[in-house]
Amino acid sequence: MNIQGKIWGKTSPLFNKNNVEIHRIETQKNGFCSKHKHEHKYNLFYVESGVLKVTVWKNDYDLVDSTILNQNESTIVKPGEYHNFECPEDAVVYEIYWTELSESDIIRETVGGNNL
Repeated sequence: MNIQGKIWGKTSPLFNKNNVEIHRIETQKNGFCSKHKHEHKYNLFYVESGVLKVTVWKNDYDLVDSTILNQNESTIVKPGEYHNFECPEDAVVYEIYWTELSESDIIRETVGGNNL
């Protein structure tokens, strides 16, 4: 297992294929990560044990949303939303990232037709 140290604890990438990543993180009490955003990835936090506070600066409206997650709880952060997490106590958390394809991901230069 590849373990990477962080100022707030450590992270272990478990799976990274195509459009999905899974990381297991172990947080240390009173630690916190940077305020950041992911341009294209959704970010789901699932708490296996302990407590995690996730703060999201919403894009849709003028609101800062803070959610306290306990064991077996989760929350999702949308792409493009600044967020961070804080560790009120030691915790084991799974971070699951994914991207979604958009049905509107097409730019037409012509309309097509039939040459019959």
